[in-house]
Amino acid sequence: MPHSFNKLWIHAIWSTKDRLPLISNSVENKIHHFVSKQFLELGCPVRIIGGMPDHVHCLFLLNPQKSIAEVIKHVKGSCSHFVNQTNLIADKFSWQTGYAAFSVSESVVDKVFHYINSQKYHHKKKSFQQEYEEFLKIYGFNEGDYLA
Repeated sequence: MPHSFNKLWIHAIWSTKDRLPLISNSVENKIHHFVSKQFLELGCPVRIIGGMPDHVHCLFLLNPQKSIAEVIKHVKGSCSHFVNQTNLIADKFSWQTGYAAFSVSESVVDKVFHYINSQKYHHKKKSFQQEYEEFLKIYGFNEGDYLA
C-alpha cells in the first residue's frame, strides 16, 4: 500500500489547577478560540471545544506526526501563557497537571460533539469529578489509578 491513512479522533479533558472556576463566561470564548488555534498550528483540526469554569473538553483529529502528550502539553502551556500575558483573568491562570484522552470512533463523533456542546446543561446534574470518574471507569481504569 503506497499511502498511509490516519484519522484518529481524540476526546481530551483537562481541568484548571485545583479545579478552580477560573473560566468565566466573559473569557470562555477567547480561551476556547486560542486553544483551537493552538491545535490547528499543530496540525490537529478541532471539531469542538467546550467546558465549564473549571475544565475543558476538546474533540480533535490527531496529527499522525505528533503524540497526544506532545499536543496537549503544548496547548495547555501556550494557553496558560496567553491568559496570563493578556490578563484575561485577575488570578494567575494554570491548568492542572495531567489530562484524560480517549479515542473516538468515527461512528460516535457526532454523539461526542453533542455531549461537549451540552456541557452547561450536563453539569447541572453532575459534577466534573463525577463525570471524570465515570469516563475513567468506562475506559477501564481502576479507582486507585485516578484517586489521590
